[in-house]
Amino acid sequence: MNRFLIATAVVALTAGGALAQDVKLGVSLGFTGPLESMAPSMLKGAELAAKEASDSGKLLEGGTVTVVQADNTCADAAASVTAVERLVTSEKVNGIVGGMCSGETIASLERVAVPNGMVMIAPSATSPALSTIDDKGFFFRTAPSDARQGEVMADIITERGIKNVAVTYTNNDYGKGLADSFAEAFKAKGGSITINAPHDDGKADYSAEVAALASAGGDALVVAGYVDQGGSGIVRGSLDSGAFDTFVFTDGMVTQALVDKFGTELEHSFGQNPSAEGEGRDAFIALARDAGFEGSDAFAAESYDAAALILLAMQAAKSTDPRVYKDKVMDVANAPGEKIMPGQLARALELVAAGTDIDYVGASAVELVGPGESAGSYREVEFKGGTLTPVRTR
Repeated sequence: MNRFLIATAVVALTAGGALAQDVKLGVSLGFTGPLESMAPSMLKGAELAAKEASDSGKLLEGGTVTVVQADNTCADAAASVTAVERLVTSEKVNGIVGGMCSGETIASLERVAVPNGMVMIAPSATSPALSTIDDKGFFFRTAPSDARQGEVMADIITERGIKNVAVTYTNNDYGKGLADSFAEAFKAKGGSITINAPHDDGKADYSAEVAALASAGGDALVVAGYVDQGGSGIVRGSLDSGAFDTFVFTDGMVTQALVDKFGTELEHSFGQNPSAEGEGRDAFIALARDAGFEGSDAFAAESYDAAALILLAMQAAKSTDPRVYKDKVMDVANAPGEKIMPGQLARALELVAAGTDIDYVGASAVELVGPGESAGSYREVEFKGGTLTPVRTR
């Protein structure tokens, strides 16, 4: 009798449609380390997309999403590999939002994700080296490559009439890739670089580095670093010694944490970070406000989009298997199809389930090109009056 009842139940479930597929979504970020002040809002962005999909009841026949976080430290490749290994082998996640910094992303991608067939969508790993990595189709990113940021930064500096700059960069894949990209673009526009020097994170004293930068001189100092580490150390040393009072900040520095540290001391400074404008961004900021966090925080929007793309690709493939749904990421991200904004994941899941094309615009104006990376737009910012103020989007 028991066997008969079980068989009847199975038949009934099959007749009524497929069983709901629950999803475990990994989030690999640097909750400690040089960008730890950015991680909370990035996590909340990913969680917001996961909750939206779960609450819709439309994901994979009514499946729910559980978010599992891992601290990759952002700077320690070995720690990142260990963190992602835990997500893949112990937690058995179905996809990963991450990594956060470029070097640790490369390590965890090559050593864990690709060998295990795991999709990773990075919201903030921007090194140009990730464009050419042999990822077997498992890696995507919602933030643009620093090859693009270098060009944008060169444009901004040139337009402000600055002809020569000193450059300091954090001594890793992110810093070197961005510094090299900028140097090439700035020189092509007739600019001059007085020095292009690395700095190590985690030091208590940056007086030697600041002295070398000051000796080389320049109308401004480009700081391609981390706000919670050496980048701020260089700025503090430069301000205290009078070496520089005009700084150009890259995306690893452009956060409210920078303003909290230096306030009105940055009166003459400016910079840029990845950011979109328009309906999608406005919708996300409103959703984030309702959820209790600041949607304009660095890479929060890109994290929401990374999570959303994973879930929409699963829906399109009708599978939580990364080896299957990886081939659908580009399809849901790009035209043709109905444009999807933040807050419209229920509609998107419904359309995709019906076999209808969507064009996911999301919070960061998603358009994936080439090897699955964002075409990208940037927000130029200033710090007059001790306030981080957007100037325009490029």
